[in-house]
Amino acid sequence: MEVVTGAMGSLLPKLGQLLMDEYNLLKRVKKDVRFLSMELESMHAALIKVGAMPRDQLDTQVKLWADEVRELSYNMEDVVDKFLVRVEGIQQPNDNTGKFKELKNKMVRLFKKGKNHHRIADAVKEIKEQLQEVAARRGRNKLDGIAFNPTEAIAIDPRLRALYTEATELVGIYGKRDEDLLSLLSIEGDDASNKKLKKISIVGFGGLGKTTLARAVYDKIKGDFDCRTFVPVGQNPDVKKVFRDILIDLGKSHSDVVMLDERQLINKLHEFLENKRYLVIIDDIWDEKLWEGINLAFSNRNNLGSRLITTTRIVSVSNSCCSSANDSIYQMKPLSTDDSRRLFNKRIFPDKSGCPNEFEQVSKDILKKCGGVPLAIITIASALASGQHVKPKREWDVLLQSLGSGLTEDNSLEEMRRILSFSYYNLPSHLKTCLLYLCIYPEDSTIFRDRLIRKWVAEGFVHHGDQGTSLFLVRLNYFNQLINRSMIQPIYDELGQVYACCVHDMVLDLICNLSHEAKFVNVLDGTGDSMSFQGNVRRLSLQDRNKDHQGTPLRNFTGISRVRSITIFTSAINIMPALSRFEVLRVLDLSYCNLGKSSSLQLNLKGVGHLVHLRYLGLAGTGIRELPAEIGNLQLLEVLDLKSNELQELPPAVGKLRRLIYLNVYLNKVVPTPGVLQNLTSIEVLMGLLVSVNIIARELGNLARMRLLLIHFKDGSLDLYESFVKSLGNLLHIESLYINCGSGETSFELMDLLGECWMPPVHLRKFVSWMPSQLSALRGWIIRDPSHLSNLFELILSSVKEVQQQDVQIIGGLLSLRLLWIQTTHQTQRLLVIGADGFRRMVEFRLDCGSAAQIKFEPGALPRAEVVAFSLGVRVAKEDGNRGFDLGLQGNLLSLQGRVRVYMYCGGARVGEAKEAEAAVRHTLKARPNHPPVHIEMKPRIAEGAHDDDLCEDKEN
Repeated sequence: MEVVTGAMGSLLPKLGQLLMDEYNLLKRVKKDVRFLSMELESMHAALIKVGAMPRDQLDTQVKLWADEVRELSYNMEDVVDKFLVRVEGIQQPNDNTGKFKELKNKMVRLFKKGKNHHRIADAVKEIKEQLQEVAARRGRNKLDGIAFNPTEAIAIDPRLRALYTEATELVGIYGKRDEDLLSLLSIEGDDASNKKLKKISIVGFGGLGKTTLARAVYDKIKGDFDCRTFVPVGQNPDVKKVFRDILIDLGKSHSDVVMLDERQLINKLHEFLENKRYLVIIDDIWDEKLWEGINLAFSNRNNLGSRLITTTRIVSVSNSCCSSANDSIYQMKPLSTDDSRRLFNKRIFPDKSGCPNEFEQVSKDILKKCGGVPLAIITIASALASGQHVKPKREWDVLLQSLGSGLTEDNSLEEMRRILSFSYYNLPSHLKTCLLYLCIYPEDSTIFRDRLIRKWVAEGFVHHGDQGTSLFLVRLNYFNQLINRSMIQPIYDELGQVYACCVHDMVLDLICNLSHEAKFVNVLDGTGDSMSFQGNVRRLSLQDRNKDHQGTPLRNFTGISRVRSITIFTSAINIMPALSRFEVLRVLDLSYCNLGKSSSLQLNLKGVGHLVHLRYLGLAGTGIRELPAEIGNLQLLEVLDLKSNELQELPPAVGKLRRLIYLNVYLNKVVPTPGVLQNLTSIEVLMGLLVSVNIIARELGNLARMRLLLIHFKDGSLDLYESFVKSLGNLLHIESLYINCGSGETSFELMDLLGECWMPPVHLRKFVSWMPSQLSALRGWIIRDPSHLSNLFELILSSVKEVQQQDVQIIGGLLSLRLLWIQTTHQTQRLLVIGADGFRRMVEFRLDCGSAAQIKFEPGALPRAEVVAFSLGVRVAKEDGNRGFDLGLQGNLLSLQGRVRVYMYCGGARVGEAKEAEAAVRHTLKARPNHPPVHIEMKPRIAEGAHDDDLCEDKEN
């Protein structure tokens, strides 16, 4: 399903499914379905062409025709789904038993005799007539193709304005240029590396000022080169024209190059540049293949100190432009708060008095929405400046309000949208859909990657790859491509892994506007003007921008039965209609809305069993205490998110959800009813179950597709642990394993069993244990077959009995390990040395061995660590002769970016010794060139007024 093609993408395969013999459709109906399939395939291709063009460049008749076809595809898919769900809903994936076949045949015979075939026959006939009418109307109005609107002039590309903008007009450009980019270019100096051709790629999303920055640098350094050129490229360029422009800029006449082909142009460039020091800037590259062609012209490296600068919005293009060790990528950053304000004020208030007090707060709010993007700041400031006069404050307030709605008709904002839309229309159609879907989220939202991807799948936006690529990789690639194209901004964890994203306000404004035009998502945020219920509504986002929502508009809406997706944010739950009114709902996300007993809302999931088309049910943090039995009716459900609730039991009805892929009951400590898990054979992610009896542990062994398992035990028995470890051996696809166990002595037995009776699969990436344990299991895995932990990325072990030097060496040899977090309870080895030959890729290193050990770092240790935490036993260090508290940090930890945390155990030491140790550690870390922030946690804390000769209390807090 795509924004440009309606439901065509998912409808066409279903029509093929409808023709299968098992449904026994009447011959006449099959003939009509074949006609529809062929007609819709042709229309599908035409809609893709329509979607590739900006809507304002399409003929009005073409837009009307496209809207009609899209609506028709939605209606038809609803009809087909209502028929198919009656059979598909009882299917059991991967179940080939005779009992299943008998049940299926019985149902097919039932439908053959019943009235459902008459319904589908009548519906197909009606839709065929509608489709013929749409086609006939197109023919009567002579719509022979996709036409540009002849009445509207094509605007000049507004990016050209940035090309000729004076560098002094952009506040902050000098800091960027002088401090960052010029240092990468290394213009000065006789070093041999400076003599080589050096390439720099400036990358960032549209509007950040890449062109302006490149132009400023060009103007600054062009005098240091024998020849120079600045050539804009843009979308869909002619590579021969690019080469001709370069040659003409370098001094060749037009007549010399106009007739040359691509190969001749490249040769001409080689000849011209052979003995010259040149500066070439290629602005706005969109395509890696185009760069490969351009790069051929600069393959002759004459070692004269030439420089080649490119700008692009696409990360993969910048990587392609900088393929050698001598090249560098410059990530464009937004303007600082001060520079943003100065630029904004300079455009509106040209005199030196600055912003009047009347406009101070509203200007801050507007600049927050601009996010430091120069183009956005200039565009919005231009909208507020009327010639030599400043618009009244009420107009500032109106503009501020409009920035979040996406419905303003202001010409300057339209220009901003047009600039940003260049990136949008460059996306493949499926990525357009995924991007526009983000308008369901309010501004400034942190959008968690995996939750978003699961909703894309449930909406039908993501399909299997053509070459058998797994659905998981396909959906992850969609997300990554949007980041790669700078349409969404990644949010990183401490390991540098992307776990979420955010949408720049200007991009959100664009996609809200595009979504409104395409009737893709309807947003209701209580402002009164952000939602129109004209026509059919397919997706709803109820937001709480206005906390005082009124329920009348939505509850009186007659088209609610056709809504396919609804996402609600907190207080907006008050206008939610009864679930029974939804007939084709596929996504229902009520996460963190109050559905508990204290809520005045009497929803309580009543009617959820009616939603037989539902794929995604988000109930995280809603306060529910039990699931209704009718949840078992949701036979197509794939995602059930129950995180952070008050559930205590997983009822038997959940066992009917044979297609469930994701089940999250984390922070609930839910006990499943015996027999539930053994039926969930499609499950891939299972988080938060409490396993207390053997039968549940054994049922886990049926979930062969499991990729992520987070499980709790509470002082289990040896039999229980043996059953679990045996089941774990069946989970051959496990990638992430989280185990939480009680503090009893039997907890050690579970870890021992894992070491003796289980071998991790080679693709295990995360192993997290919250239970008392010993490292013997880990040693066993590595000694038996080190390759089985070759992909281990994250290792967290709490309550470890002790860590020996051999453990440090063994763990340090895990080449893929990025995060290590170990906490010990009874440390016996007094000195642990972190050597230079281990932990070569470690990013986050945390080792807390309590008061009985000191940790020392050899020169060259932890070369890539960005976050480090370690313990220091003050008494042990003094007793072992480390009176200067030398931890070996002098030449280490050069990559530190985050905080250094030191757990300083002072028990048994004198107060003066503890203070001496603290001062020594702070002095050493302060001398680091990157000056990382240091946090020293004294255990126990030194009381105020304590004397140096006093003993610190001998206990650990």
